[in-house]
Amino acid sequence: MKKLILLSMFAVLLFSCKSTSVTNTKLDNKTERLIKGNYVVSSVDYPGSEYIKVNAFQLADSQCFVGSTWKFVSNNNKGEMALTKSGCPAFSSAITWFVNKDGQFVLKVLDAGEKAKKVRDGYILNVANATESSFQLVDKIDVGGKMTDVIYQFTRVN
Repeated sequence: MKKLILLSMFAVLLFSCKSTSVTNTKLDNKTERLIKGNYVVSSVDYPGSEYIKVNAFQLADSQCFVGSTWKFVSNNNKGEMALTKSGCPAFSSAITWFVNKDGQFVLKVLDAGEKAKKVRDGYILNVANATESSFQLVDKIDVGGKMTDVIYQFTRVN
């Protein structure tokens, strides 16, 4: 009897320590369907942008993302992105993405032929002002010990 009680207490303890990872939450399918389609980043704004360089997504300076093209497919959470700005590194890649119920946009940039489950690193941004024609992704960066928003403005192209 004591073993049964001890085992029951252990099981309750084990299930109460459930992870609250952003990847374990339910999806916000309504927002995903709203932002599906082809987009271009029309601007990247943050305080001090004329003085401070931000390395976005560990790929390039954030201003190199202005004019970049993005494709979001909501039924399989896949897509593509490409940097095309003159004077910036050329880059294109497949991506996987989703929006969770907390309004967080989870993004993984994939190497050629790589499956999303093999990619351990990704990016978590907040979705803001989502409409039929545009939305914003908001990243948080540390500038001199103060958290600052970097706002990527996406505009639908068709």
